[in-house]
Amino acid sequence: MDYTVNDARLYCYTGGKAFDPAKPTVVMVHGVLNDHSVWILQSRYLAHHGWNVLAVDLPGHGRSTGAPAATVEAAADALIGLLDAAGVARAAFVGHSFGSLVALEAAARAPQRVSQLVLVGIAYPMKVSPALLEASRSDPLKALKMVNDFSRSTLAPPPSAMGPGTWVYGASFALGRRILASNAEHNLFYTGFKACDGYTHGEEAMAQVRCPTLFVLGSVDQMTHPKAARSLINKASGARVVMLPGGHHQMNETPEPMLKALTEFLDPAR
Repeated sequence: MDYTVNDARLYCYTGGKAFDPAKPTVVMVHGVLNDHSVWILQSRYLAHHGWNVLAVDLPGHGRSTGAPAATVEAAADALIGLLDAAGVARAAFVGHSFGSLVALEAAARAPQRVSQLVLVGIAYPMKVSPALLEASRSDPLKALKMVNDFSRSTLAPPPSAMGPGTWVYGASFALGRRILASNAEHNLFYTGFKACDGYTHGEEAMAQVRCPTLFVLGSVDQMTHPKAARSLINKASGARVVMLPGGHHQMNETPEPMLKALTEFLDPAR
């Protein structure tokens, strides 16, 4: 499904179900150099169990057009614009990594629009090492390998989440290459990392959130260490924390525990 936001087309995967205004809506937001497909397992389940799903390709990524957001704040504005374009008054927001910062900022900017907030693999500040930031600018494929080495837990070896014949590490590397190649005008890797590195509004944003908040963290996450979420957890009102046994990509390293955390937290009545 496509929506027009700020003169750009935003693509949203709906989990194979038509959008139904009578149902509650969940918006799912990917991280750097990803797209809607990282949520494929959880989004399809939710879409077939009472939810509208809008798993968005952020501006300039995948099937969406326009320039990528240069800041977390700009990406958050695009999410709020997506709600307007879809005619959704309130939605649950679920974000991963960079997408978790975007969801957090959106919930702070428009608290009346966000019913529940799920922050997956979040850290604040989400600083990027100078070496990795420079590699993302000058040698993106080298940086992509570095990120995959750190993102993937050794607890998720092949065949891993999707069943026999699949390879979590290889699939992630292929997705990163595809998304990088999908936008010839912008370096999506460097733009995304720069936005993460430059975001300084996290604690203030968390203090402005008025909805229930769930933190889903990977116990052996080397990209966003669970300890790095502590300042946000302390600022959240009545936060719930779920620790999963994998690394940074909880959606496909530990998909069933990830889905369990979502379904036990998300309440369509809110």
